[in-house]
Amino acid sequence: MATDSQATHPADSHDWIRVRGARENNLKDVHVEIPKRRLTVFTGVSGSGKSSLVFGTIAAESQRLINETYSAFIQGFMPTMARPDVDVLEGLTTAIIVDQERIGANPRSTVGTVTDANAMLRILYSRLGKPHIGSPQAFSFNVATISGAGAVTFERGGRQVKERREFSILGGMCPRCEGLGRVSEFDLSALYDENLSLNEGALKIPGYSMDGWYGRIFRGCGFFDPDKPIRKFTKRELSDLLYKEPTKIKVDGINVTYEGLIPRLQKSFLSKDREAMQPHVRAFVDRAVTFGVCPDCDGTRLNETARSSKIKGLSIADVSAMQILDLAEWLRDIDEPSVAPLLANLQRTLDAFVKIGLGYLSLDRPSGTLSGGEAQRVKMIRHLGSPLTDVTYVFDEPTAGLHPHDIQRMNDLLRSLRDKGNTVLVVEHKPQIIEIADHVVDLGPGAGTAGGEVVFEGTVEGLRASGTLTGRHLDYRASLKPSVRKPTGVLEVRGANTHNLKDVDVDIPLGVLVVVTGVAGSGKSSLIHGSVAGREGVVAVDQTPIKGSRRSNPATYTGLLDPIRKAFAKANGVKPALFSANSEGACPTCNGAGVIYADLALMAGVAVPCEECEGRRFQASVLELTFGGRNIAEVLAMSVDEALEFFSSGESKVPAARTILERLADVGLGYLTLGQPLTTLSGGERQRLKLATHMGSDGGVYILDEPTSGLHLADVEHLLRLLDRLVDSGKSVIVIEHHQAVMAHADWIIDLGPGPGHDGGQIVFEGTPADLVAARSTLTGEHLAAYVGAA
Repeated sequence: MATDSQATHPADSHDWIRVRGARENNLKDVHVEIPKRRLTVFTGVSGSGKSSLVFGTIAAESQRLINETYSAFIQGFMPTMARPDVDVLEGLTTAIIVDQERIGANPRSTVGTVTDANAMLRILYSRLGKPHIGSPQAFSFNVATISGAGAVTFERGGRQVKERREFSILGGMCPRCEGLGRVSEFDLSALYDENLSLNEGALKIPGYSMDGWYGRIFRGCGFFDPDKPIRKFTKRELSDLLYKEPTKIKVDGINVTYEGLIPRLQKSFLSKDREAMQPHVRAFVDRAVTFGVCPDCDGTRLNETARSSKIKGLSIADVSAMQILDLAEWLRDIDEPSVAPLLANLQRTLDAFVKIGLGYLSLDRPSGTLSGGEAQRVKMIRHLGSPLTDVTYVFDEPTAGLHPHDIQRMNDLLRSLRDKGNTVLVVEHKPQIIEIADHVVDLGPGAGTAGGEVVFEGTVEGLRASGTLTGRHLDYRASLKPSVRKPTGVLEVRGANTHNLKDVDVDIPLGVLVVVTGVAGSGKSSLIHGSVAGREGVVAVDQTPIKGSRRSNPATYTGLLDPIRKAFAKANGVKPALFSANSEGACPTCNGAGVIYADLALMAGVAVPCEECEGRRFQASVLELTFGGRNIAEVLAMSVDEALEFFSSGESKVPAARTILERLADVGLGYLTLGQPLTTLSGGERQRLKLATHMGSDGGVYILDEPTSGLHLADVEHLLRLLDRLVDSGKSVIVIEHHQAVMAHADWIIDLGPGPGHDGGQIVFEGTPADLVAARSTLTGEHLAAYVGAA
């Protein structure tokens, strides 16, 4: 009887996450039921609505509801989230999102700081380090050593008492480089033209024009004559221009702070990670600043005192520089009951690195240098040993950046999270992950407006038989090419030793499709980005995400809007600026946003379509001006394919616009609308948009870093055709890639290994894909042979 009552317990009716009427982005009233405590994989072409359903609807609502349980005070510090556009969401559990967003590009952030391993190491050294130097902050490269003294006044027994107090903080920061591990030197000729005066535009620094606010400060500071050429400055004047400490001055009756150029640039430009800078600022920094390893701390970021305290002969700087695999072994030999819980916790964290395939990293590795896949796996570390159950884990392509050899390890991790009683939702394209799913939701049938529907829901076997695009491609295997192209020359690399490379010499063939492969951490990116990317005529399309606000769209990002605006202006005899929603043509009510945003403080803000322009973003007078019978808002509402037809012939022919549109169509983005905000694009769409913009470059050598990430199996075929077109047009294409279909399609393969970290950094194979399959001498060769079905 008890068994029967347990079987019909009311709590057991909540075993499903039910979504009814989801309409985020391109979703079309999607209804779906997802089983709890199971592994569900969401598939579909790039832009079909997977992320909109999983991240934009299910995970977003779960996080919003959890945030609402905090007090109003706490919520004030949290990002406010709007409720997703969905009718019903039932059965939600706490969602933990493990996405591919790069870990913040703060130059003080390392693998050790983002995983809390550094915090535990600092405590360990403060307890066991010999000689004992102080508290954990004495080992922190983010804490400076400071001391001071002065009088303090306080009330005691109803009267005021004044006492002298002294304080001192012992930090671990290297005073020379301020804990960054590198020092910078400025090339003064890149900062200013000494033959000109400031008023004549001597400063070459981005944003430092004499027409702006900085110009007013330099003109009115009184420390030098702005009409005198800089080469005629006295020593005192030049020092004031370059190095003066922050000083309060008055300019035009306003209190401002004057500061020399170099300390100001160090705070504004050099405090950011290079990868986070805008392209023109990055180009200036590359020109004007030379970075070198700090001579005082030898790049360890720590002062001499912090490096003097040791455990078993090693300082905290020494162990932070070790490979995590070796550090985990070193830690096992420490047997000290007084810190046993700390040792166990640190050991668990380091073992998680190894288990997840990141044992080749070191704790002092800057987090901004991690790839998207590595960053995602680093985020997974804090969840692997978690005792939480009945949680929804949401993963965004966890195989990104993984060699086929490592995917089995990822499968085991996903299964272990599920087997602990958690719901695991995975957005993924790789067949190896799809095949372990308990439940599959396939979205489509196409991308953008042609997608947003559930085309299949059920088991993997059912998907194979379903006839959907994913089902048809699930067992697709690319075959080796019967013949390969002959190289037209070689690109020589000699003595490459970036990161873990061991003085690598290699000749990279030109005029062909070259694929560089190897297990994660074997040195692929170090070789190509470290020794090839900076050369003249080389165009590198890396994994850094494109940045853009809700005002940015494909037309503005690719530069397509410029020829369109000029064509409209010429046809109507007006200024091009009128046809920009971010300039003179903007609707005055919504300032060209198309919507009015109402900030409701602690509650989610509300966006209401602008009543004046009805969401079209332009003034009514601008919308009366047409080109080829269409106004600017109608053109921005066109898809790339429609716009390509519109600008290719007749009176609306614009060759410059047509060229850019053809590139967008070539990378498979024909369905995107020109005015669609970049914030609504998926990861795969953004990468292809970036590729389209680089295709117009003059370079003869293209480097693509994992272009298949975010791409559906069907899209990979499209990408291979695009790569063939690039090579056939006379370009040389170098692809860093793990996808076997791309390897099989290559003319030449360079395989690095044999393992990750210090077990890698060597060339283990060079030759054609057929030779690699025949030899089966490397891990890549074995997996490629299995993929193409070689006997």
